[in-house]
Amino acid sequence: MERVVMQVSGLVWALTLVGIAGLVVFDFYFHVRRAHIPTLREAAAWSAVYVGLAIAFGLGVLILGGRDMGAEYFAGWVTEKALSVDNLFVFLVLLNSFKVPRADQQKVLLFGIVFSLVARTGFIFLGAALINSFAWVFYLFGLILLITAGNLLRGEDSDDRSADNIIIRTARRFLRTADGYDGDKLFTVQDGRRVLTPMLLVMVAIGGTDILFALDSIPAIFGLTQSVYLVFTATAFSLLGLRQLYFLLDGLLDRLIYLSYGLAAILAFIGVKLILHALHENNVPFINGGAPVDVVEISTGISLVFIIGVLAVTVVASLLSPKGRAQTYVAAARRHANAFLDVETDPRYCDEIYHRLLAEETHLRSLPEKYRARIRRQDELMELLRRAHRVHEERVAAGACFTVGV
Repeated sequence: MERVVMQVSGLVWALTLVGIAGLVVFDFYFHVRRAHIPTLREAAAWSAVYVGLAIAFGLGVLILGGRDMGAEYFAGWVTEKALSVDNLFVFLVLLNSFKVPRADQQKVLLFGIVFSLVARTGFIFLGAALINSFAWVFYLFGLILLITAGNLLRGEDSDDRSADNIIIRTARRFLRTADGYDGDKLFTVQDGRRVLTPMLLVMVAIGGTDILFALDSIPAIFGLTQSVYLVFTATAFSLLGLRQLYFLLDGLLDRLIYLSYGLAAILAFIGVKLILHALHENNVPFINGGAPVDVVEISTGISLVFIIGVLAVTVVASLLSPKGRAQTYVAAARRHANAFLDVETDPRYCDEIYHRLLAEETHLRSLPEKYRARIRRQDELMELLRRAHRVHEERVAAGACFTVGV
């Protein structure tokens, strides 16, 4: 792999940073500042806008920087976007674990995106400095990716990425927090004292997991390009629009049951690519006497084709899988029941959630008998659904719910 360095002027860097900051500020003032629940149409439209901006930027790189630089950008962006979708699974767990009202989830997600941009920028420059100083860092990055791929294949969910990781346990121990939310405020008054709300804790959780995600994503993209500018912009454009994508894919995330296998294949592929590149530029004394090793390197074009191909196969296989469909319906029913019972307080939205729950139960009844039998054996789920129906009947009797159509 012949290393190509893209020379970027300070003016281009400044304009890029201003443009990305402007998009974040626009997102806050026009979408997030007023707490609301994005409609599917709104989420789809703005997701398309951000994807379009990323593609337009890539075309600009292709025209001004040449075919190789354009291929490196798109390979990096597609990989980072796929990893960001995987991150949405963890965000979903965190937001549900902390029982964040849906109208307030946008603020948490935008904070996570901004924090991730800042943290990953630091990791990017640190990674670039290490690569420029130590060629053996490619061995380390390759090993990290191979280990991560192995963990994904085994289905291991690190406790550090759960809603009860060490960052949250430390925060709960040393910070005085309220029992409930006060809108989207970070502070409230409880028993005459100013205390933190759980909103701050969930932001800490999102920020902590973002740092851990960077340990996978930054080595992965450096395996596709060593241009700091391309690494930064591909990472930034993969994160912009992630909030809208969350609300767009909320009902489909659980359907992508083979995504982790696809990501494992991609990370392992990039890990091998990094190690081959490290061998090609080897100066480690105990490998080939410190001399470069004549090995075949994987081109960026082949990498891009492989990444897109694996993702396409993974998504299609997931969408066609009866198991994936059953898993989607079960997860959606559980999520809606929990939100109806323990999270949402707006009566109008509670009633909407309940009707969504009824729709999911209809989907469950449409599944083949072997899947319905497995679902009936999930005592916790069945009791949760029964409790949701009981509470709805009690609220209707007390006049606490509105009546809306499905």
